Amino acid sequence: MIDDLERVLAEGRDRIAAAEDLEAVRAVETELLGKRARLTELKQGLGGLEPDARRDAGRRLNEVRAELQEALAARRGAVEADARRARLEAERLDLTEVVTDDVLGHLHLVTQAHDQLEDVFVGMGFTVAEGPEIETEWYNFGALNFPPGHPARAMYDTLYVEFGEPESTLLRTHTSPVQMRVLEANEPPIYVVCPGRVYRSDTPDASHMPVFHQIEGLVVDRGISMGDLAGTLEAFTTAYFGGAIHSRLRPSYFPFTEPSAEYDITCVICEGEGCQTCKRTGWIELGGCGMVHPNVLRNGGVDPEEYTGFAFGFGTDRLSLMRYGISDLRDMFSNDIRFLRQF
Repeated sequence: MIDDLERVLAEGRDRIAAAEDLEAVRAVETELLGKRARLTELKQGLGGLEPDARRDAGRRLNEVRAELQEALAARRGAVEADARRARLEAERLDLTEVVTDDVLGHLHLVTQAHDQLEDVFVGMGFTVAEGPEIETEWYNFGALNFPPGHPARAMYDTLYVEFGEPESTLLRTHTSPVQMRVLEANEPPIYVVCPGRVYRSDTPDASHMPVFHQIEGLVVDRGISMGDLAGTLEAFTTAYFGGAIHSRLRPSYFPFTEPSAEYDITCVICEGEGCQTCKRTGWIELGGCGMVHPNVLRNGGVDPEEYTGFAFGFGTDRLSLMRYGISDLRDMFSNDIRFLRQF
């Protein structure tokens, strides 16, 4: 009987190794360990053996059964792994859109502009501050000298968030709230720029988007004047656009500055000669600026009798349009790889 058991084990191993799928493994298992298997017949014949021979044959029979079960389990695991790999390979999706020699990406034009602007202002002695994009009405309007019901609030097409009291929480319409947070958290002198994403309920067109980017600056120190503001903006303009481009200030109105001004730069297309882009004026409006209103300083915990300051802000996206001669703001957010690769 021992010889029969060894033949069953050797043949069983060969049959198990030849099983190519789960169905074949199950069939082999039935043939080797089932009720009609040769191993079962040998077990039934143990009763006809002498006691010593029955003991040795029974021990070997159990060992053979255990070895066959172990071999079946190993083969089953291997077949399942092969089947899983085949299924994954069959279901694999090729998500490669374009295969070229230049497969590495690069920073988006808006990100490039932010980095370049930060480099310019950091070189002028400013630090960089960021804040939350979901703001309270106080930081976005109230602290900036927008009293409730003030008509200047209509200048901003605000997107309110359903949180707290009605119209108490919103998507920030400018990055000025970051300036207020900096004022609250720091003692003057303060020289900071605040870049970031802002939101307004605008209809997308060639020069407007409901989500766009700004960078604003704030300086608060002793003896700051309008001349310091004009000099800072002129230094920035020539550093960012080149020596042929200059800046000017025109009187304007903003609730958070007094006096206030519009910040214009020489047309980057015609360099001041006059063209269709600048409507033959030679100048392009870039943003707003002015001396920080005393009420804003007080709201930030700063004594306006001791300190003065100026603030400015402009759109990063529009600035990129002017620098690179892009005609439509929507191109920057279309994710068209043909456009993005140009910058």
